[in-house]
Amino acid sequence: MARKVALVTGASSGIGEHTARRLHQAGFVVYGAARRVDRMAELAATGVHTIALDVTDEASAKNAVTEILAAEGRIDVLVNNAGYGSYGAVEDVPISEARAQFDVNLFGLAHLTRMVLPAMRAQGGGTIINISSMGGRFATPLGAWYHASKYAVEGLSDTMRLELKRFGIDVVLIEPGLIRTEWGAIAADRLRATSADGPYAEQAAAVAASLERSSRPDARRTSPPAVIADAVTKAATARSPRTRYVVGFGARPLILLSRILPNRAFDILIRRTVGMPA
Repeated sequence: MARKVALVTGASSGIGEHTARRLHQAGFVVYGAARRVDRMAELAATGVHTIALDVTDEASAKNAVTEILAAEGRIDVLVNNAGYGSYGAVEDVPISEARAQFDVNLFGLAHLTRMVLPAMRAQGGGTIINISSMGGRFATPLGAWYHASKYAVEGLSDTMRLELKRFGIDVVLIEPGLIRTEWGAIAADRLRATSADGPYAEQAAAVAASLERSSRPDARRTSPPAVIADAVTKAATARSPRTRYVVGFGARPLILLSRILPNRAFDILIRRTVGMPA
């Protein structure tokens, strides 16, 4: 039987890189995709195929999918991992940046998914795995556009799961908690650039410090990206995967508390967690 083929976006670092490696170890033919192929040299050395892909560019997405189908004849698993966190007060963030956040985190994901679906339908099945966040289930301060994009990914995924079941295609959400990657440091930099001055400066300083702590190699209240890679691999190899995998530090208890606590009580908890002033 031919080996199954997986496409992983955002594979140049962090969760995407670990996921590509783990799927390769599990026996998949893996294509790791990112805007800069040179940043995936170490990944390529392990046997993972690397391919240029900008999820916000429709031509780039089409070319990547066409190249994989020409080489392999199928795509069994798509891992939509590419994304970033645009942080800053709603009052401060330009709408152009809000649109850019949605272009990467939602519309890029949706367009690439649309590109692979005809092949999955033709082959009689496949698995779409969308990397969401515990931040797709509840919000934190100064991350409105990031959270809005992840809430949207959750709704999109739930709808696609209903639509695609009759074609044998599973749609899975991975909801990470706090993970040790460069994501937090990048989000902190964006937050400072947007809201470090003005009425939100004190809040921005507290939230940026919290984001940076999660990126430190010695951060204790975080999980390594390998736990997400393991969850993705479990979903990709399951005969009937779960609809959601809640994985990583803080995700399960915080999602549970967001459901059972009154909204204002949960607001207080979150503000204290990120060290925001009263």
